[in-house]
Amino acid sequence: MKLVDVTVHYLEMLAPSQRTVPRPRDDLTVLHARTPAVPYYRFLYDAVGQDYHWLSRRKLSDAELASILHDPSNEVHVLHIAGSPAGFAELDRRQPDEIELVQFGLMAEFIGQGLGKWFLQWTIDKAWSYKAKRFWLHTCTLDHPAALPAYQKAGFVLFKQDSIRREL
Repeated sequence: MKLVDVTVHYLEMLAPSQRTVPRPRDDLTVLHARTPAVPYYRFLYDAVGQDYHWLSRRKLSDAELASILHDPSNEVHVLHIAGSPAGFAELDRRQPDEIELVQFGLMAEFIGQGLGKWFLQWTIDKAWSYKAKRFWLHTCTLDHPAALPAYQKAGFVLFKQDSIRREL
């Protein structure tokens, strides 16, 4: 097992964003996967996160992951382009008055087309539709280099930063 030094950035938004992002193309659809099958979720998770060494959900057993995915307060929204999955966002609403953006990203072949900016704004608008008091996330130096600047441009503010060692 290889260990690496990683900086984790914790960001939050305490009020809805007033930003609007134009739809970059006509063939976009976001579908709420209400009770996604574990293999489908693992496909999305790996397709989006494998290049960035996402591990948290990979470490869970199928039963543990199913328990989270089938909780109605945990939502998986899948971005589709012309009917094919292109990325996903996972919103955890299990804590009162706050929502965590647990996972967010696009599959590699869809990066750089303006889709992430639009999908992030869609996700922000969806989160605030629940009238939470706080919307938060964490990203790290293993994530795509555009992740932290994109979150900040969208209105998230850094509230904590940690340096950790973690496995790849």
